[in-house]
Parts: sequence; structure tokens; C-alpha cells
Amino acid sequence: MRRPDLEIDLLRAFVAVAETGSFTAAADVVHRSQSAVSQKVLRLEEILGQRVFERTSRTLGLTPDGERLLVAARQMLEFNDAVIRAWHEPPASGTLRLGVAEDFIPGQLPKLLARFGRLYPGVHIDLMTGLSCTLLEAYDADRLDAVIAKRSGASPRGRVIWREPLVWLAAADYQPDFSRPARLVMLPAPCSYRDMMIAALDSVRCEWVAACTASSLMGVQAAVAGDLGVTLLGRSFLQEGLQILRAPDLWPALPMTEVTVIGEDRAGALIRPLITFLTESLAGSDGLALVA
Repeated sequence: MRRPDLEIDLLRAFVAVAETGSFTAAADVVHRSQSAVSQKVLRLEEILGQRVFERTSRTLGLTPDGERLLVAARQMLEFNDAVIRAWHEPPASGTLRLGVAEDFIPGQLPKLLARFGRLYPGVHIDLMTGLSCTLLEAYDADRLDAVIAKRSGASPRGRVIWREPLVWLAAADYQPDFSRPARLVMLPAPCSYRDMMIAALDSVRCEWVAACTASSLMGVQAAVAGDLGVTLLGRSFLQEGLQILRAPDLWPALPMTEVTVIGEDRAGALIRPLITFLTESLAGSDGLALVA
């Protein structure tokens, strides 16, 4: 007896729901209606003879079978997309000297670059990471072909590809004491995070002191987790040992931060598939927004 094939569009709908946590958000990712996504998931369950989601009126989660399927579905989609790209696009090859700011999806970037390397084995990435200002200096000195960097309000450059909310971060066991000036953990000047943090507190006339100045964003996270003070970063920097301070009456509201790609004209055919890959891979990430 011949068993039915797993259809790619059914798997894509399933992965979108699993990664976004809702049928509504998944519909935006796969550019279908919510009802169409729901029908695709039901059809997938019919083919498998197993439920892949546990649904209630309030929650949606993967079943054990759904968790097992998610791994295989991602692999199948990755292979399918690689074949389609290879068929319709000339194979990209060469060395891309790329600078990526520490601000850009710190928890996901390594695995995404690894997947990109499997899809585009002809592209060698010579990677530099660091603060945006350092990377832009290297780009201007022609030591980098392209840079993915945090946008500076003073001198905006490049095309925006990523937005995420800024948040106040503190240690998980942080206890505020509003009888004393706010203790801040910050990067040395010039730094837009530092400038926005100071401006936000000054706007509500909140006194502050620099409790710690760290040389890197990793150092800032470590200092905050150690309860040396509070800082301002993108929400993707939330990790174990940290919490987001959400009281709007105590901590001033913050804007979105933007990340841009600089050097698309210079890097051309090498940077274009990377940016396309990143935007497609991260579409629908919780609380974050990519700009096509």
C-alpha cells in the first residue's frame, strides 16, 4: 500500500504555526488566510493520523508527535528551499567580509549563519562582530564589504531590515529603591543605548548614577545579571538571570531600535542572498519585526 506524500505547503503552514504560536500570526508568515492555515494543519494531521497540536480556547501547543515532526519539517523545508534557490538563482560564490553588530539577534545569529552556510556553500563569510561604531569605522576604511549595524539617529545610514522594542533590563531578583538614584550599567560613549537611557530618565527627571561601564554588550548583560544596576537594550537580549522591568509609571516608555544593512551596492550579489535568507528565516519571530 502506497503511503501519501507530505506536501511542502502543509509543512510550511505547520512550522509557521509552531514558531509563531498562533494561526493568526502564521497566516501573515505564509501569506494565507487564517482558515487556510487551519485547513492545511488539519490535512497534515489526517495524512499522519496523529494530532500535532493541543488546542484549547486559550492555549496552543505542540503534542509530542508535533515536536518530533517539527525537526523533520524544518529539515525538509530547508532542503526544498535550497533546491528552488539553486534552480532559479545563479550560485553565489566568493568571500563576503561581513560586520555584524552585537545588537542583531544575538541568540539566533550563529545557527542562522550555519544554515546559510549549508544553503550557500560557495560563499565564505569573513565575519567581524562588535559595536556598531567600530564596524562602521572598518567599513569606511574598506576593511568590510557590508555591515549589519544599529541605526544611529545622528547619522542614519543604510536600509532598515530589523526592528525590535527597547526594554529596561534588570537582574531576576532586582529590588528597586526609588529613594536613591537609579544605578545604571552602560557602554562607554559614544553609544546610542547610553544616550537613549540617559535621555529617557532625564525626561522624567529621574536621578541616576553610572554604577558600571562595560566594554561589550556581553559585559553589560553579565553586570546586570549580577545586580550591579539596570540597563536599556533590545528585547532579544533577555536571557536567564534577567527580567524586563515593565512598570510604565516607574520606568519611562522606550522606542523601537532599528538595525540596517550598509554596503548592499558594494557587496552586491553576495550580501543579497544573505539578507533575503535572514528576513525569510526570522519572519514571524515573537515580538520582533523584519522589514523586507
